[in-house]
Amino acid sequence: MELEQKRPLYRQQIEQSLPELSIESWDENREGMVNDVVIINNDHIFRFPQNDHWAVEDLWAEANFITHLRHYVEMPLPQFTVYDGELIGHPFAGYPMIPGQPLQRFELFNLPFETQDAIAKQIGVFLTQLHTMPVDSAKKAGIGQSLTNRSVDKWLELYEDVQKELFPHLMGFQKEWVHHHFAPLKANPVWMTYEQTIMNGDLAPYHMLFNSETQRLNGIIDFGTAGFGDPACDFACLLDQYGEEFVQQVASYYPSIEGLIERARFRSGTLWLQWALGGLRNPEDPSWFFVHLGRARGAYPIRK
Repeated sequence: MELEQKRPLYRQQIEQSLPELSIESWDENREGMVNDVVIINNDHIFRFPQNDHWAVEDLWAEANFITHLRHYVEMPLPQFTVYDGELIGHPFAGYPMIPGQPLQRFELFNLPFETQDAIAKQIGVFLTQLHTMPVDSAKKAGIGQSLTNRSVDKWLELYEDVQKELFPHLMGFQKEWVHHHFAPLKANPVWMTYEQTIMNGDLAPYHMLFNSETQRLNGIIDFGTAGFGDPACDFACLLDQYGEEFVQQVASYYPSIEGLIERARFRSGTLWLQWALGGLRNPEDPSWFFVHLGRARGAYPIRK
């Protein structure tokens, strides 16, 4: 069912669950792949899972994660409330909007270096606090595995799929780049092993909210991929979005990045391949082929 068809029921559900909230304006974010997102009065966010099975489970997991995380990080996070959703037939979430604009790369790099560095410090401190959260307490809180996790076999399967499905469409130098990118893993299968920490998994610009007046981040939103996983994944997101130089600024506020930066570079490079495969496998949805637009370029993993 399209969002237009669900809109009246969503409105009725919000009015029933929050009778004190007077709806003066209604906006929608149609870019979500898991939730329908409604913005009320430009200060309240409501997320409605697009199905009543795994999307609802993800919503509960994210709410639980944020509740636990806020005890360990300084960064402002969404104040999640999960409602039963009697009218729509499954739970939905709401929270006061954290104001701010996506931390766009072109805007970040137009700021004075001191301001860039202050933002890098915010991110570095956040990741340090996130990645060093006590494992035992997180397990007791019911935090599970991140959706971003892949075994070595899965990475090698991606390599095989790329050769089988993408290579017929690539030039020689592009095929050579793919082989070079996977060379460290082929040479040493344990190269991608790591000690699991709590991580985010999707530090995209639209999840880091920048305040143009204070020149700082107002908060971080969306922890749908968070859980136990590879901390290098968070730096892979930053490499992909902002590039190597800014990641090194963040690293100055993060201990021992040396132990994970090569995995981050590898993960970052494979994103392009995953998007291209998604496009070939879903020809009715060409948006897969455009995901890389506006992304950064950084270093490649070192062949060892």
